Amino acid sequence: MMIQRPRRLRVTQSIRDMTSETRLSPSMLVYPVFVREGKNIIEDIPAMPGQKRYSPDTLPVILERAVKNRIGGVLLFGIPEHKDAEGSSAWREDGVIQTALRTAKKEFPSLTLIADVCLCEYTSHGHCGLLKGETVDNDSTLEILARTALSQAQAGADIVAPSDMMDGHTHAIREALDAEGMTDTLIMSYAVKYASAFYGPFREAAGSAPSFGDRKTYQMNPRNVREAVKEALLDVSEGSDIIIVKPGMPYLDVLKTVKNAVNVPVASYCVSGEYSMIKAACANGWLNEKNVAGESAICLARGGADIIITYYALELSEWIKEGSL
Repeated sequence: MMIQRPRRLRVTQSIRDMTSETRLSPSMLVYPVFVREGKNIIEDIPAMPGQKRYSPDTLPVILERAVKNRIGGVLLFGIPEHKDAEGSSAWREDGVIQTALRTAKKEFPSLTLIADVCLCEYTSHGHCGLLKGETVDNDSTLEILARTALSQAQAGADIVAPSDMMDGHTHAIREALDAEGMTDTLIMSYAVKYASAFYGPFREAAGSAPSFGDRKTYQMNPRNVREAVKEALLDVSEGSDIIIVKPGMPYLDVLKTVKNAVNVPVASYCVSGEYSMIKAACANGWLNEKNVAGESAICLARGGADIIITYYALELSEWIKEGSL
């Protein structure tokens, strides 16, 4: 009896696309944007070629492109002029993110607006919470995070995204939102955020590097996977509507594990270091940017990501529409 050897079909591009197990769409992409306090600002970020900081009045320039490309949403990070030990600019009614949200919601009402909730960009010491001596005080930080998230929701955020990694942050934010009738505001929690070496370019872009120590006491140990499931399930139980795993490609095993453990959408954040490495290699002619950026996004979707947060969101959406991904 002759046994047929399995073979890989040589098919046309259209058949290849039709039979692909994993697919990308613009609607699953979220674009991170840095918003700096001031006016008439559009400035390059040296560590992240192609990315820029915008002031609230120039932000519509990039948001218009996001709407045109029909991506899922934008994730806004604020860079204030004033920083202090309490991060008081984070919850000001006229703060940089609050101002940006009102501008964006007025001009682009259909665009999903996501606001990062953290104190590292706003504190003079650069840590994600309030300090007691040189230690981040988890419990006293919760009230400030809740106050910040509420101010963002009232300014127009459809989703608030706490990235601080304080225990109990989701519960505190959900209670604050619900008490003010903001029950439709979603929480997209950075439940699984590792103390990673891949965040360097972001910290330069946002001016958020800690002035002493590091964040290993409240961000996760890169050696741990079971802890990721514990953190994700805890945040879901407290009211998180979406869970983020961060970084992206180096943590595909974690992404798959978390995806299998929770019953809410899971987002993967392809972080600044991943983006800048691709940019640097492509600038040297070592890699093809479209192919590598596309493959990176596809592997995150294959690993279980329902949402991909990426600095390539605009380019990816254009490549998808033209049929080259």
